Amino acid sequence: MTTESPFPYSTAPDPLRSKRDIIVSLWMPAGASGFANGMIAPVLPALAISFGVTIGYASLAFVLQMAGSAVGTLPTGFMIDKLGRRSVLILGPIITAAAAVMTAFASSFNEILFWRFVGGWGQQMWALSRLTVIAESSNSQRGRQVTSMMSAQRTGALLGPVIGGFVAVGWGLQWPFLIQALVLLIGVLPSALVIKNAPSLRGPDGKRPAKLTWRMFLVSPIPAVFSAQFLVNIARGGVENGGILFLYGAYAYNADPVALGVLSSVMAGAGIPIALAAGYVMDTRGRKWSIVPGTIVLAIALLLMAATSFASMPYSGFVAAFVVTHIGVSMMLGAWQTVGTDVAPPIGRGTFFGVSRMVSHTGRLSSPGSFALLSELASYGAAFSFLALASVASGGLVFFFIKETLGLRPEKPTVPQ
Repeated sequence: MTTESPFPYSTAPDPLRSKRDIIVSLWMPAGASGFANGMIAPVLPALAISFGVTIGYASLAFVLQMAGSAVGTLPTGFMIDKLGRRSVLILGPIITAAAAVMTAFASSFNEILFWRFVGGWGQQMWALSRLTVIAESSNSQRGRQVTSMMSAQRTGALLGPVIGGFVAVGWGLQWPFLIQALVLLIGVLPSALVIKNAPSLRGPDGKRPAKLTWRMFLVSPIPAVFSAQFLVNIARGGVENGGILFLYGAYAYNADPVALGVLSSVMAGAGIPIALAAGYVMDTRGRKWSIVPGTIVLAIALLLMAATSFASMPYSGFVAAFVVTHIGVSMMLGAWQTVGTDVAPPIGRGTFFGVSRMVSHTGRLSSPGSFALLSELASYGAAFSFLALASVASGGLVFFFIKETLGLRPEKPTVPQ
């Protein structure tokens, strides 16, 4: 396996040249997306009840949204390479907005499930196209760009549920979806005016590069990066935004939903400065300085969570482990996307990110499944211990097998077109 990248250098200008470009093309659409999606989160259960479906069937509204996002990874990557980053970046929020409008006027819950799947696909289109834009920006700024963008999205997600709940109660269940569509369209419009499609690439010799082939995914450090991504998403996929921690708190401690929600919101807010600090560290010291400590903290937190089960610790022990878990997750918020932008080849970036996101989603979807299986066959403690092991394994891969990616691909002069 070769250690030298065969990929040519990009001739594309930096798409994020100024603070205005970052605010308009990253922060605004990310905040709008988080706010819009957060608005409908507390409304979906009430909408399901209005159609008279069971709780198990209602949960499909969340599952199919994730499924649409997962299924859309590879096709979206191909679309970016074929149509260009700008076209997909605009089309994604439009599709999600259209799905929200159709959800508002759906005549059956089955229609809602279909449009949730479509909306998840649209969200994936925007997520992949924004990573492509960041990948074409300055290497020394990517950590802060990714973490600030995701922090903006998290800020929007914190505000959205409260407003969505009030709108649903005051105006009706359809209105949060209509407002979601409007916010998404307003959020993406400024970035559509700033972001341009990248010009065709040429290598250092002035020749057009060959197309991306699957063999190129075997170039170091891509296999190690994908493996580490898969493992870390097994560890954190079920605990981000509550997830299995909510289930464990409810079943093991009979925790009140309101208390769990407040605890999660507080930690989400507290995680924003942690994520921003991690972005600064990644751009000044290196990506490993955020990822490796993050995997260690997450592993310790998951082992603490396992101890609450093995030692029958009180509810305060669960709260402490919950807090440490979210600190570990916040330390890695955006870190893996940053590494992905570092190692992504200039040719076929969309396809690369499609594969990368598919790997991440596979690990993320495996997280709650593995937790449920081990909880049934063994215990909660064994399930959390397995997740901790996955986190340690991911950190080990990064530490021992992946060279620092900050400054991996410096700019080189190229022959103009």
